[in-house]
Amino acid sequence: MSFLDQLKIQAGAVKSRQDQEQAHHDVSTQATEHACQTVLYYLEEMVRSLNVIEPDGPKLSLDGKTPWPPMKLAGFRIDSRKKTLRNREVFDYIAVGWQIVPRAGRPVSGSVSANFLPDLQRLEARLATGWVQHERQEVRHPEKNTLQMVRLDYTTHSRGNIRVTPDHENAMLAFRLANLTGFGLANTSWPVAQIHSNVLDELAKMVCGQPSRFA
Repeated sequence: MSFLDQLKIQAGAVKSRQDQEQAHHDVSTQATEHACQTVLYYLEEMVRSLNVIEPDGPKLSLDGKTPWPPMKLAGFRIDSRKKTLRNREVFDYIAVGWQIVPRAGRPVSGSVSANFLPDLQRLEARLATGWVQHERQEVRHPEKNTLQMVRLDYTTHSRGNIRVTPDHENAMLAFRLANLTGFGLANTSWPVAQIHSNVLDELAKMVCGQPSRFA
């Protein structure tokens, strides 16, 4: 066998492997896009309903001691964006956002304080996660000017968010959930083959504060 024949055999093997990988990518991308369409349709319908219902929000407290007033979920909005992947337009992400506001009346002012750094860091992390508007005030000794504590003055207005990011290569959907059950983030992933209405029902239950097996 000539060296040229060897090169042809090697090239054929590489081409066969590339064709198999491309076929796998095509199948994975198609399945992922179908799952994204399923999620988008479901969330659009969910948003329409919840904007009318305005379900109760989670019980909120920044420090675990000072409860916020009863809250509700309102102002649901949905967004989706596309990107180009291997010369094909595909979903980049799907997102739903909403406001968490008092059930009755307007947002009110409140404050929490901390005199230990770990406690302060936990409070500031919850404020950041909840997109809560606040001001940071240092309370100092009137004579010694030493720092006694840090007071965080806030308004009882927060936001919730769901962000769905597809992984077309591995046929997975990643869900990032912000402030669904309280201040905090949760992350979970689902194979696209499992994205059906019963799974998305569990997500909707979680948004509405009902027992859920979604995450």
